[in-house]
Amino acid sequence: MTLVKYEIFSKVAELNSFTKTAKALNVTQSAVSHAINSLEKEFAFPLFIRYHSSIKLTDNAERLLIHVRQMLHQNNLLHEEVNAINGLIKGKVRLGVFSSVTTTWIPSIMKEMEKRFPHITIELREGNYAEIESWLMNGEVDSGFVNNIEQLDTFNIKHLKQDRLLCIVSAQSPFQNEIKLSKEQVEEAAFIMPAFQCYEDIQIIFKENNIEPAIKYENMSENSVVSMVENNLGISIMPEMVVPKNVHSIKAIPLDCDSYRTISLATRKNASPASKKLSATIERLVPTMNLS
Repeated sequence: MTLVKYEIFSKVAELNSFTKTAKALNVTQSAVSHAINSLEKEFAFPLFIRYHSSIKLTDNAERLLIHVRQMLHQNNLLHEEVNAINGLIKGKVRLGVFSSVTTTWIPSIMKEMEKRFPHITIELREGNYAEIESWLMNGEVDSGFVNNIEQLDTFNIKHLKQDRLLCIVSAQSPFQNEIKLSKEQVEEAAFIMPAFQCYEDIQIIFKENNIEPAIKYENMSENSVVSMVENNLGISIMPEMVVPKNVHSIKAIPLDCDSYRTISLATRKNASPASKKLSATIERLVPTMNLS
């Protein structure tokens, strides 16, 4: 049984575009349209609502999508097990990552995987905590880095790192010589609120410690936050993995209320051989990485 049209359906649902799907799967756009039309005839209901410049899954298609992805995963698992029996570790793993993991851990992980398992293809998909958890649950990725997730029923969770959250200040800040910053000091300074994944971590710190920051700027990218802190426009909070190293124009200072984010790896319990190799590599490498 060919599953090509189901693969096309899954990719269209992921990318919300026939054109992008054709490019991603290296097929013609007419082939994508034909596959979707064929499935709609087979199912006797539409899969997508077509707008002028976009498409959206119908409610019925949403119900089917998770089953289609489970079927594709099982098919992939079958082929990888056959390869493994024949002594070849080969396959594709879709890995959900967030930005600080991409810039710190992923290069070494990819290099090691290419060296030891050259027939495994790794597809990276970058998002925030909530997006990665959603991708895991609906089958869009096989494994993913998650934060503070204690239990996902169909996944094995391996804790990798407790990443300390630090306050960053400029070299001109009156706080630059402090060993730790108190709640009151954080409240008295202009605060620059980032928009990247640690926004949720910062909100937890504020809530648990009754901190009411004087937010002056918000929705800043990582680079924008660092630049504005360098220019003494305010202070901010970042995970230690994100704080730029060897930059003398800023200083990272712990908070009185020591706070951390927990970074874990979630992997399907019925993982493919390729996915198991990637997970084992990540679990082995991450503890040895020196990010200082």
